[in-house]
Amino acid sequence: MQDQTVIHPSSVIEAGAQIGAGVRIGPFCHISSEAVIGDGVELVGHVSVLSATTIGAGTRVYPMTTLGAPPQNTKHKGGRTTLVIGKNCTIRENVTMHTGTDTSRGTTVVGDNGNFLAYSHIAHDCIVGDNCTFANGATLGGHCEVGDNVNIGGLTAVHQFVRVGDNAFLGGCSAVVGDVIPYAIAVGNRAKLRGFNIIGLKRSGMARSEIQTMRRAYRMIFDPAHPVSENVGKARAEFSGSPTVMKIVDFISTRDKRYYTVPPLKGGGGDGGDDED
Repeated sequence: MQDQTVIHPSSVIEAGAQIGAGVRIGPFCHISSEAVIGDGVELVGHVSVLSATTIGAGTRVYPMTTLGAPPQNTKHKGGRTTLVIGKNCTIRENVTMHTGTDTSRGTTVVGDNGNFLAYSHIAHDCIVGDNCTFANGATLGGHCEVGDNVNIGGLTAVHQFVRVGDNAFLGGCSAVVGDVIPYAIAVGNRAKLRGFNIIGLKRSGMARSEIQTMRRAYRMIFDPAHPVSENVGKARAEFSGSPTVMKIVDFISTRDKRYYTVPPLKGGGGDGGDDED
């Protein structure tokens, strides 16, 4: 029966754990007393679900993954904190996701439909949106905020407190130490903007006219002849009718802990432009 829960006899389910309908727990798993496992979740085997961790319905977790380990943060005092993982995620081998810290946000949140490949890591107090893909070895430091539809390339490290806007693409083997605006591509050590994620925008169905508007706004915002703060004000006035540009402007206007990732000073910055239909 589809709704029947199957637990391998070698696995340990602590008293108090909540196990949904149709869950499949393979060999040598360990589920803590505060864990909540949603309907239809599959733990393939050798999975540890620790602390107050919630796994959304339909998520599949592969061997040697650890979810809900304590934060790697010396400020944490040992209090109860949480990890919440959304629905229909794929979490591959050796992935680690940690709970929040009791001196900060107190929770780590991962959205729906994520695809987290082997050895990727989400640190304490991070917020990750829906439909995100982390390639092998992609790593978030603590307190990062990642929007929806973000792709992070293999072996890329994101510095703590960095924000990554919706639909951004972080190239592989990059060190991202500043906030990345929505829709952008950022690549390198330390990462620089390489224009917009044009392929992703086209696949999402964004109109070519809107992409052209975004390109004009990008050139204005990152015009090196004037400070970004001044350019952002100009862009807000000129492109007020473009929701996508306003998302970028609002993102920059709500600067937090980190500075912004910007285009390189000479060459290679571009705006992600091409001439394809």
